[in-house]
Amino acid sequence: MGKRKVVIIGGGAAGMMAAIAAADAGAAVTIIERNQQLGRKLAITGKGRCNLTNNCSVQEIIKNFPGNGSFLYSALNAFDAGDLMSFFADLGVPLKMERGRRVFPQSDDANDIVNALSRKCQSCGVKFAFSARVQKLLVVDGTVIGVITEDGSQINADAVIIATGGKSYPLTGSSGDGYRLAQQAGHTIVPPRPSLAPFDTIEQWPTELSGLTLKNVEVTAFYKEKILDQEFGEMLFTHFGVSGPVILTLSHYICRIEPLERVRLSINLKPALSTEQLDARIQRDLDKYSRKQLQNSLGDLLPQSLIPIIMRLSAIDPEKYSNQISRSERQKLGSLLQDLPLAIKSVRPLAEAIVTAGGVSVKEIEPKTMASKLIKGLYFAGEVIDIDGLTGGYNLTAAFSTGRASGFAAADKK
Repeated sequence: MGKRKVVIIGGGAAGMMAAIAAADAGAAVTIIERNQQLGRKLAITGKGRCNLTNNCSVQEIIKNFPGNGSFLYSALNAFDAGDLMSFFADLGVPLKMERGRRVFPQSDDANDIVNALSRKCQSCGVKFAFSARVQKLLVVDGTVIGVITEDGSQINADAVIIATGGKSYPLTGSSGDGYRLAQQAGHTIVPPRPSLAPFDTIEQWPTELSGLTLKNVEVTAFYKEKILDQEFGEMLFTHFGVSGPVILTLSHYICRIEPLERVRLSINLKPALSTEQLDARIQRDLDKYSRKQLQNSLGDLLPQSLIPIIMRLSAIDPEKYSNQISRSERQKLGSLLQDLPLAIKSVRPLAEAIVTAGGVSVKEIEPKTMASKLIKGLYFAGEVIDIDGLTGGYNLTAAFSTGRASGFAAADKK
């Protein structure tokens, strides 16, 4: 009896891991990739640095998948963050851990991860069909027997793994093909929507600060005056509104809200200080620069580009001398620094989202093997499944663990 033939649609993180697992288990594996190279989206993750996992327990990872996180228990228990780190260490990629237990390649180059996976695939004997797109699944009597590509070629298989990603970053090949193929097989698709996405703001002043990064700030999201979530860390002003790690994490919750106009953000620029401590700090600066105009007295407290915005929003005369600032004006300034308001206008397009929410319903997938409950021989891995986590390396961890589970199962490893 010959080797079991496994076809994997998609050569990203989940697809390459699935290929390695299936090949290690003795299968003859072919990756069909619509791009001319593997891991195109993986190469740009984490701003090109690749936050490949988070060095925490399975339970912690699950907590960072609000919604369908429990679906991942089996896959993560079989291959957790520690296993993933050991896997890359064995492939010769030195890793490092940063704030929040986020794990990156020591080189800060995502291509080291892509190249290591690619080399491992090649050494395992995986074959590649590049610049090829699967048009349809071949299903006979409830069993998948192969695929047909856009050029009409038929590739036979004993098992097919759909690892096409979601619909974010379509230029990297994530254009929703997996949803179309899954629907052909009768699967339910939870409508795709942005997750971990930037926002347009109603206010225009953030666009004046485009490129400014704020560190160690606390941002609270409110919906109908109730707190949705609160995050501490780094945010970024852009030409359209706001982005950055804190905003992306909050977006996981905000993107589910309708209408978005009822969501507002409060930015605390000085979360480490109490109201009294901040007031004392402002008083010290005003005393220190008593003979300067207020607009020239806040450089120790705020980034230079933010000062004109704060002056405008506070309605305090920026040309007023520091020694003329009243107590009420000082308190008004302090209040604004700890509650800088922003209103959400809209979420950026799905194409700009880091992660896609929605996808193939987890109710129709066997969580231990990633096998379709509807079609024999069909498997899923990665972002095409209706699982989406917070920022911090969790989504890639899920991609690798589901990829590995599907690869072993497709190869029929007992």
